[in-house]
Amino acid sequence: MQLTVWTYEGPPHVGAMRVAAAMEGVHYVLHAPQGDTYADLLFTMIERRGKRPPVTYTTFQARDLGKDTAELFQTAARDAYVRFTPQAMLVSASCTAELIQDDPAGLADAMRLPCPVVALELPSYQRKENWGAAETFYRLVRTMSPGTERAPRSAGDRPSANLLGPTALGFRHRDDVIEITRLLETLGIAVNVTAPLGATPDDLARLPAAGFNICLYPEIADTTCRWLERQFGQKTVRTVPIGHGATRDFIAQVAALADVDPSAALTGSNLPWWSRSVDSTYLTGKRVFIFGNATHAIAAARVARDELGFEVVGLGCYNREFARDLREAAASHGLEPLITDDYLAVEEAIQALQPELVLGTQMERHIAKRLRIPCAVISAPFHVQDFPARYSPQMGFEGANVLFDTWVHPLVMGLEEHLLTMFRDDFEFSDAGGASHLGHCGPAPLPADRVSTMAEPSSPPASAGERAEWQSDAERELLKIPFFVRGKARRNTEKFAAERGLAAITLDTLYDAKAHYAR
Repeated sequence: MQLTVWTYEGPPHVGAMRVAAAMEGVHYVLHAPQGDTYADLLFTMIERRGKRPPVTYTTFQARDLGKDTAELFQTAARDAYVRFTPQAMLVSASCTAELIQDDPAGLADAMRLPCPVVALELPSYQRKENWGAAETFYRLVRTMSPGTERAPRSAGDRPSANLLGPTALGFRHRDDVIEITRLLETLGIAVNVTAPLGATPDDLARLPAAGFNICLYPEIADTTCRWLERQFGQKTVRTVPIGHGATRDFIAQVAALADVDPSAALTGSNLPWWSRSVDSTYLTGKRVFIFGNATHAIAAARVARDELGFEVVGLGCYNREFARDLREAAASHGLEPLITDDYLAVEEAIQALQPELVLGTQMERHIAKRLRIPCAVISAPFHVQDFPARYSPQMGFEGANVLFDTWVHPLVMGLEEHLLTMFRDDFEFSDAGGASHLGHCGPAPLPADRVSTMAEPSSPPASAGERAEWQSDAERELLKIPFFVRGKARRNTEKFAAERGLAAITLDTLYDAKAHYAR
């Protein structure tokens, strides 16, 4: 077990909470010490929910360890049922309570509560949050399943599908469901059940009535979809509709399964036009590093390369359960995949590659800010600012529009910063001149030593030798190069200096390197 400041995923009981908080009529009894109630803040603060998650904690303390903590759990479970009268209950232990081995499953079974009780085995020291959510959803579906028979479909019934995978605390899950539901309606396809988000235990029993399943978030729904395929013969649409091209592929697959005409749903995105516009073409070929959960990272790589014309220079994910999918995607981009949950390894990769844009999680946002690289968040974990009050899906054609805005704006804003820096010595735009709308009462210009500290951090050496040190005049000149090629200029100059054994990079070295690579 590794101690760390940041983690990409919480323990598996947080995943179980995401499923319980997403559903109606479900209550979760968690055998946990008092400190584990921190998980409530994830939902009330980041997701900005109006109510706390439906979770009862036993909240045992140190003094309780010498007593009967099993009785403490049973009392909490009994009181939770009386108070909330749920249609179904979940029971498990947190990572800390797992060590005292009280067996919540056996204790709950002995109580004979008058509702289905799903006992979860969540090995906190081997598994993590997404696995916990997937296991919880799967166990709930199996418990509520009607058996092995599917209700026959009448000749006049509309084709229908289940949307599987969205949970509480999911990255834009709420808006993705709205967007995909609208798209299906355009095709004349009804949504039978959306789960876990907004579903009840009784709704889970209706899953077999749908013609097919749509696996929106494989990290959460893949296990359940595979079981429904085996148990009821339901087919699954596995193309995740993130990006213009993937959305068109998704529509084609859905239409084929439902036996409907796809043409009505094949319009509605501005992304192809924007991708050909003057505003976007100057961004073509920009180097992008992508990291997140496997589903969003793989989709982002396709959009970046095929729809925005970026060059994907790094691709990785933190959930090892989907390492094979990530490796296949990385191979299609000619890359070596980065599969790790160590944010320090991700930071090292970003420093080595010197991309012009980072697409990642909240972790990569912090890393990119420190390295002065534009960044957009594409995946959980994320902060409250990435859970907007406005409608902002990632999926479907409207999601493609959102992706374009979200990814291009950091580059455009970086260009504005570059222009301000480039013209800072002009009499009209200098710091001494002040803001144009306030007259000439601005602050004094920055001292030279302050300007030199604004240069980007150097990339690590390409070999075991000593890296040449940048002189202040060369660093100031480097800042005049547009940000979207500055990384390449830095790398070329350092390579030029290393090949010639130079200990310092001066202004002349920078110009000599420029002339050398311009041949």
